[in-house]
Amino acid sequence: MSKIVGALLRAAIVVLVVSMPSLVLPGTTPEGAELVVLLALVLAAFTAIEYSSSYPALIEFRDAPPFNRLRLLSLTLMLFVLSMVASGAHDSSLVLVLNAMGLLFGQVLEYPGSPLAAMIHHLPAQSPFITPVQAKVMAGLAIFITLSALIIFAILLRTQKWPDPGRAFNVWINLPTFDPTAGGDVINRLIRDARVNAILGFTITFILPTAGLMISDHLGIRILTSSHGLVWGIALWMFLPLSLFMRALAMARIATMIRDHRARLTAAVGMDGAQPA
Repeated sequence: MSKIVGALLRAAIVVLVVSMPSLVLPGTTPEGAELVVLLALVLAAFTAIEYSSSYPALIEFRDAPPFNRLRLLSLTLMLFVLSMVASGAHDSSLVLVLNAMGLLFGQVLEYPGSPLAAMIHHLPAQSPFITPVQAKVMAGLAIFITLSALIIFAILLRTQKWPDPGRAFNVWINLPTFDPTAGGDVINRLIRDARVNAILGFTITFILPTAGLMISDHLGIRILTSSHGLVWGIALWMFLPLSLFMRALAMARIATMIRDHRARLTAAVGMDGAQPA
C-alpha cells in the first residue's frame, strides 16, 4: 500500500510539473491546454506504473535517492523561473532578481558560435511573445540551475557516499537498461558508459539548439514564436545534458563501488589462504 501511495504521489507531482508553464504563462490556448493535459496524464500514468511495480522498466536509480528527486527538482525550478521571466511580470522583485542573474550568465555564454547565440539569431525580429534579452536571460538561468544541480550531486557523491552504503545496491532495479552479463568486465563497461554519457551530454548542448531549430523549421513548427514553446525548449535543452552528466557520475560511482568490493573480497581470500590449515 505504501508503494502504491508513493507512486500516486509521484504521478501527481509529474502532473503539476508538466502543467506549470500553462499555469504561470498567460494566453494558453484551448488546444495547447488539451495537449498539456494529455502529456501530463501519459507521463503520470507511466510514473505510477513504474513506481508501483516491483519490476523496473525504464526509470533508472529508482531505489537510489536523491538521483531522480534532484533531476525532477531541477526541471521544476527551470520551468518555474523560465515561465516567470517569460510572463513579463516586471513589477515582481523575484522576476527582477531572476532577470539580473540570467542576464549575467547569458552575457558570459553569448559568444560567436555558441548555442545561445544561434538560438537568439533564430528569434523573430518582431516577436510579440519574447525578446532576445528575455531569451538570453532564460538560457542563463537554465544553465545556472543545471550547473548547480551537478555540483550538488557531486557533493552528495562525496559527503554521503551515494548510494547509501548501508543498503545493498541492486543493479537490476536501479539500472534496468544495463545488462551486467552482456559480456566483458562490468567495471570497464560502466566506465565506458559513463564516458559516453559525459561526451553526449557535452555534445548535445551544442547540437540540440541548431538541430531542433532546423527540424522545427522544416516541419513548419515555430517553437520560438510562443512563450510556451521557448520555455519548454530551453528547459529540455538543459535538462537532457543534466540527466546525461548525472548518469555519467552515477555510473562512475557504481564502477568504483564494485572495484572496492572486489578488492575487499580479494584481500579476504588472500588472508584465508595465508592461514595455516
